[in-house]
Amino acid sequence: MPPIRIVTAVILDDAGRVLVVRKHGSDTFIQPGGKREPGEDALRTLARELHEELGVTLRQAPVRALGRFEDDAVNEPGRRVQGESFLVQVDGTPHAQAEIAELAWIPLRPPHGVKLAPLSERHVLPAAWRLAGAGQPG
Repeated sequence: MPPIRIVTAVILDDAGRVLVVRKHGSDTFIQPGGKREPGEDALRTLARELHEELGVTLRQAPVRALGRFEDDAVNEPGRRVQGESFLVQVDGTPHAQAEIAELAWIPLRPPHGVKLAPLSERHVLPAAWRLAGAGQPG
């Protein structure tokens, strides 16, 4: 079975913490984002998902690619998830809506204090730290 393909966002606050979200019915936090719809590129997907899930607007610049990563899917046992991840900035105050039950601002580096998806913990957050975190408190 092919991996589930998603686009994810790393959003940092002024204190260098990263935003993670938890969906209804899950105990694991993930990066905000989601699956592409037909005809969407990665940034259009992120803009739509961030608006739907968090009520924020994606800033068009600066957007920095973190890479493509693959690991075990947390919400679909036995499946793999492949994420294309970006360090982005948003306008507005994020709040949980749609399928999002909770959001949390966590340290970019461990210990994070919440249960994280393997894709986030093993790949996305370390990549964000390498790109943007060297000067951030941690």
